[in-house]
Amino acid sequence: MDTQTTSVAPSQAKVSETPVDCYGQFADCLVRKGKVREAEINRARRLAVQTDDQTLPALLMKLGIVSERDIAESLAEVSCLPLIGTNDYPETSPLPESVATRFLKENRIVGIAAHEDAFEVAIADPMEQHLLDSLTLACEKAVRAKVGLPSEIERALEHQLGAGKTLMGQLVDNFGGEDEVNEADVEHLKDLASEAPVIRMVNLIMQRAVESRASDIHVEPFEERLKVRFRVDGVLKEVEAPPVRSTAAVISRIKIMAKLNIAERRLPQDGRIKLQVVGKELDLRVSTVPTMFGESVVIRLLHKESIKFDFASLGFEGAALDKFLEVLALPHGIILITGPTGSGKSTTLYTALHKINTPERKIITVEDPVEYQLEGVNQIQTKAQIGLTFASALRSIVRQDPDVIMIGEMRDLETARIAVQSALTGHLVLSTLHTNDAAGGVTRLLDMGLEDYLITSTVNGILGQRLVRRLCPHCHETYPALPEVVAELKLRRFQPRGEVMLPRPVGCELCDGLGYKGRLSIQEFLVMSDDIRRLVMTHAQARIIEEQALKEGMNTMYEDGLRKAVAGMTTIEEVLRVTSDN
Repeated sequence: MDTQTTSVAPSQAKVSETPVDCYGQFADCLVRKGKVREAEINRARRLAVQTDDQTLPALLMKLGIVSERDIAESLAEVSCLPLIGTNDYPETSPLPESVATRFLKENRIVGIAAHEDAFEVAIADPMEQHLLDSLTLACEKAVRAKVGLPSEIERALEHQLGAGKTLMGQLVDNFGGEDEVNEADVEHLKDLASEAPVIRMVNLIMQRAVESRASDIHVEPFEERLKVRFRVDGVLKEVEAPPVRSTAAVISRIKIMAKLNIAERRLPQDGRIKLQVVGKELDLRVSTVPTMFGESVVIRLLHKESIKFDFASLGFEGAALDKFLEVLALPHGIILITGPTGSGKSTTLYTALHKINTPERKIITVEDPVEYQLEGVNQIQTKAQIGLTFASALRSIVRQDPDVIMIGEMRDLETARIAVQSALTGHLVLSTLHTNDAAGGVTRLLDMGLEDYLITSTVNGILGQRLVRRLCPHCHETYPALPEVVAELKLRRFQPRGEVMLPRPVGCELCDGLGYKGRLSIQEFLVMSDDIRRLVMTHAQARIIEEQALKEGMNTMYEDGLRKAVAGMTTIEEVLRVTSDN
């Protein structure tokens, strides 16, 4: 390292003094871990040479190629320095006043401890040794470094320096929108939505949603404020939002990104955004509906890279999985997956298609929307505005000589009739229904107007499912269940001997203090037996059909959930939250 850099005052130190070549080991580490491709590294290197004020890690993050955590972990590995935890930043700065605030902010360095012989700091890029040399001069004491995530360092600096404003707050200060925005002035709205602070506000919301592992972003305008909520593992939580005066600009920015008509605020609209955020390739589905105080926006985040089409990882196991795979292997008939919105029906459908997707089978799907692209599967996106509905698409694809047909949702009688005809003519049909349980799928088809004899002739099985939060494997603990709880919930059937131990969430850095990380499904699978077919022909109630299925060995979602709670996968509270049994 050039010794001349040690004489640079902290306020004058520059990021660009570190040559790009010193990041060779860092780049190799990322490639070795599979976090980035060699071609992407080479592209970032070329840009780094052309850009004087950006290092390779900063460019990779700015381009959205790699997440900041992957970058931090790789930098910590190649520099042989520890990675600081999220909760290890102190509330006040231990550094002396001689260290310039501007230097710390510009170079993403924050003090974390003071010792007799040295100061400890967290730095975003430990490869920039000249920054630490400059800090040593300013502190007049040795400096020991750890690696921190840039966003966490920025948040720690906000607290320590007493600015009282978060990154969102700083963007708000720079927002030039008036208190009252004339929403009829479309050009003015476009100008506001194109301002740098608004763009950064929206990008920050999306970045924080990805970092929080959110599945949905809810942007909801009210009279006095704009509310932003993330759905994480099925539960909504409120997060920091832009001010109410920026409502029109923020929503217009989202609509511009989704290629929606920003002048139309009276009708619902649907759009799509493709982008890379913190190293993840995302497909965002945008839905807007008019409300009393503006348009409510919901953004569904589809993580293309994180989805696993594997039954075991989804929570399928035991007899239910065996029966489902047995029915899935049949050459024709209908398999239905039921549950409310957000219960994982689409993921189960895709996993089933992935399982049977072989060169010998032609698979065609009709979806609204196409959530994930499957190699070797012909997927059709419906477009109601041009007349391409589920029913019209199905009429055409039966002439495409498919073996398997997947229908995103049976929404009406016409779609159900075509699905039944397809099953009767030798096709395997997979679809979903919005019902509370498996037995309710039968009565739903009858309510649609489908004839009972067609249901008994074609439906092979109905899967009901819900999603429960999976306990964090790093921090959950177990406790002995009270005898009253064991008796009331009949837990002895899942653990005949020994003390029944139940898990509970604790919360740690890896699960953001929630105690849960990810979700798994609990399910029930109703196989259409002869006895159940007879009940369907008599239009029996769903309760009667379920009782017969239980006699034949079906376990309810509630029982499956209790079994998984005793096994330590989730909690009793989660099972009770998503099921109707008590």
